[in-house]
Amino acid sequence: MVVIYYIFALFIYLISLPFLIFLSFKQKYKKSIPARFFLYKNPPFSKKLHWFHACSLGETKALNPIIKNFEEINLSVITQTGFNEAERHKNAHVRFLPYEIFLPFWIRPCKSLVVMEAELWYMLFYVAKRRCEKTILLNARISDRSFPKYMKFRWFYKKIFENIDIVLAQSETDKKRLLKLGAKNVKVIGNIKTITDFKVTKNYKKRKKLLVIASTHENEEEIILKNIPLEYQIVVAPRHPERFKEVEKFLKDFATKNSLSFSKLSQSDEELKADIILDDVLGELINLYAVSDVVILGGSFVENVGGHNPIEVAYFNKPLISGRHIFNQKALYKEVENIKIVDVKELKEALKDLKPTFIKNRADLKEILRVIS
Repeated sequence: MVVIYYIFALFIYLISLPFLIFLSFKQKYKKSIPARFFLYKNPPFSKKLHWFHACSLGETKALNPIIKNFEEINLSVITQTGFNEAERHKNAHVRFLPYEIFLPFWIRPCKSLVVMEAELWYMLFYVAKRRCEKTILLNARISDRSFPKYMKFRWFYKKIFENIDIVLAQSETDKKRLLKLGAKNVKVIGNIKTITDFKVTKNYKKRKKLLVIASTHENEEEIILKNIPLEYQIVVAPRHPERFKEVEKFLKDFATKNSLSFSKLSQSDEELKADIILDDVLGELINLYAVSDVVILGGSFVENVGGHNPIEVAYFNKPLISGRHIFNQKALYKEVENIKIVDVKELKEALKDLKPTFIKNRADLKEILRVIS
């Protein structure tokens, strides 16, 4: 199995080379692709430590309350935003996770490999099982939408789970699905995103009631702004940095048409003066949530995203309004009380009766640390 898989992965790599080289010149991938697919400035970890792996920014952030309990760790990621977040940890040696054909030569012995959520790379677990003291899948979940797709390749996932010693699942539903896919030694510990401890690093001063429209995707800015009263001071935070320019253009035009002022957060000090502000600074949402009066969470008013994490908003007990397309975040939404879930046409009415949100249950951090250690 492993030889066949490796040859297949090598074939995919070779035919993708021209495309990878092309992508490596784009700003979004100029560090991650050379590091992952050509090992450029991406050497193996040099120390035998606990090794954590997360895909992107959200998963890397979720590891924060766990990572801070270790004096020194290894930490790998997939995306550039995840890498930037990972580098904030002074106790972490940070790398991009190489493409699978490099892993047999790249992975060194470690105390444990702890992989976040659905990063089910066959070669990663196969090699780590043979070189690390134990392998762990943390915060494991299988969404309603993806479960049928996983089941079609059950034979393959069973092979992956043969190399995973312990699976820590988010819920009983996830546990049942993981067992059907071939996982063994599955324990339910809750969603680790519920134990995140957020620190406010900047105290923004608002001019009037502040509405934060967070983690928006293509077309969401327009459909949300057209369906809310403009009596608030509004901050719009696109999910992906590569959309900053197009969203800036839209917000400028929207502000002009409605006789409102516009500015970018990167050009502001701690005093928020404009009527409409584009959050074009990574890592500022927590600070904005802290001073907000209400949050509208994006990724939920368009059909193909599946929602975003509501825990950050609930941590500050802020009123939260969401769209109905939350198929990727159902487990987290169940952990938060008082979220208003509405259609976009109902936004204006939803803003009239607001209740603070709060987190109902938190994952067992002590049990997670016990399993890892």
